[in-house]
Amino acid sequence: MAFHVEGLVAIVVFYLAILAVGIWAAWKTKNTGSDGDRSEAIIVGGRDIGLLVGGFTMTATWVGGGYINGTAEAVYVPDYGLAWAQAPIGYSLSLILGGLFFAKPMRSKGYVTMLDPFQQLYGKRMGGLLFIPALMGEMFWAAAIFSALGATISVIIDININISVIISALIATMYTLVGGLYSVAYTDVVQLFCIFLGLWISVPFAMSHPAVTDIGLTAVHQVYQAPWLGSINSLDIYTWLDNFFLLTLGGIPWQAYFQRVLSSSSATYAQVLSFLAAFGCLVMAIPAVLIGAIGASTAWNQTDYGVPDPKSKREADMILPIVLQYLCPVYISFFGLGAVSAAVMSSADSSILSASSMFARNIYQLSFRQNASDREIVWVMRITVLLFGASATAMALLASSVYGLWYLSSDLVYIIIFPQLLCVLFIKGTNTYGAIAGYLFGLVLRITGGEPYLYLQPLIFYPGWYQDDNNLYIQRFPFKTLAMLTSFFTNVIVSYLAKYLFESGTLPPKLDFLDAVVARYSREHMDKATLVKSDNIVLNELAPVNPRHSLTLSSTFTNKEAFNYVDSSPELSNTEDN
Repeated sequence: MAFHVEGLVAIVVFYLAILAVGIWAAWKTKNTGSDGDRSEAIIVGGRDIGLLVGGFTMTATWVGGGYINGTAEAVYVPDYGLAWAQAPIGYSLSLILGGLFFAKPMRSKGYVTMLDPFQQLYGKRMGGLLFIPALMGEMFWAAAIFSALGATISVIIDININISVIISALIATMYTLVGGLYSVAYTDVVQLFCIFLGLWISVPFAMSHPAVTDIGLTAVHQVYQAPWLGSINSLDIYTWLDNFFLLTLGGIPWQAYFQRVLSSSSATYAQVLSFLAAFGCLVMAIPAVLIGAIGASTAWNQTDYGVPDPKSKREADMILPIVLQYLCPVYISFFGLGAVSAAVMSSADSSILSASSMFARNIYQLSFRQNASDREIVWVMRITVLLFGASATAMALLASSVYGLWYLSSDLVYIIIFPQLLCVLFIKGTNTYGAIAGYLFGLVLRITGGEPYLYLQPLIFYPGWYQDDNNLYIQRFPFKTLAMLTSFFTNVIVSYLAKYLFESGTLPPKLDFLDAVVARYSREHMDKATLVKSDNIVLNELAPVNPRHSLTLSSTFTNKEAFNYVDSSPELSNTEDN
């Protein structure tokens, strides 16, 4: 394949336009608010993201390269088809559930990151543990989509895959570095428009290619391969349900999602943003589904692609750029390529910013440097954006199973973080002992179930398992959902058991080494209470505090429950008397 100068020029122009928008948004951030809340402006955009920009950025966060390429691949692959393209419905339902049940309590309490409620209730150690799967999910996701982008660009304009990955990562990291959430949000508006326009322009040209059969016919009849509507085998119904719950429920506890929720100007706006993004995800999936159907309806031996077809060459995951390259005119394929690169960057920048936000706030500030200045936190964020961006790029270039690593880490988000989020927001009385037990049980059950992508053999063989042609063990039983439910109930049961044992006197107070039940008013608990300070969070949506507390103490807590704890604390009363 020849080197396409026109394609390279188109990509360069597109990248420069994105960078210009990102730098403009960074300038807007610098001129928003006072110098004292610069870190909050970077993380949550000063909490003034409107409906239009918020809806675009939340939609673009989900509609990434993996979303578009993966949906097209699922529709194209024989014996799977549209029935197995779960991402559009799964992520849309995830956003709806997030808006109905999670957006309002998170935004109304004025948190800055997703990990804030965990550290407030369970302490900084547990927050550090939960940071691990959250970080893994964001980093491996960014690496996977950088890798996909490099492969896509190399297919269409035939340049070195490593160069395309590095340049794309540099652009995304640069505007995230200088502008934070504002840059990410405003570039998302441009990128989502490019995705929508680029893919929809490509579809009619691809459909009208002489080698493409009517997709209505191939949807239900076998022409070149099995019908692209697909079907669900009775033996695979539990696997389908397991994956569907993973997408629907596991799509909620991501910092990239809550960063948008927490950046909205009110709790009601946060809910509306979620519903708008759910609709946007469905709409943006339509061209990807059509492109997958076109790929399944094409006689590839009548195109320049030749034989064998993409699935026989093990290039089914690249069906979207292949359709753009071989079934569309050159100028249309370049425009479509811009759409795909836009999709990738719109997700990668969100992941990098999410990871750096959690580290700077929940690890560096709240665990090690609680008195760190706002300027110091900003610099920590900038450094970690560079480090995480470079790490994601390195993994995209070096790791042979990036998708497998992301697949496993996304499972951990579903199995570990989601049940913990349920407990911390809706189950009163859970504590650090239950959280740790639930964390460990979920982790063990997931790892012992095996992971074919990483060639990790299972230690527990659930009913319905079988061995495929590559001698890998496949679990049909929905063990991921089982692990999630086990983690949830373990958290609740162990928490209430620990509370009963300590409060009944069965266990002496000195054994409460985590200060989670008896010693909840100890210095460790007061460290947890410094989670939110008046210079970090605007408390305009919270109930007014009791005026009899001191200024220092009242500026420390974020909700009324914390004050109730303080009122009943004998240690604190003695301190105030002194």
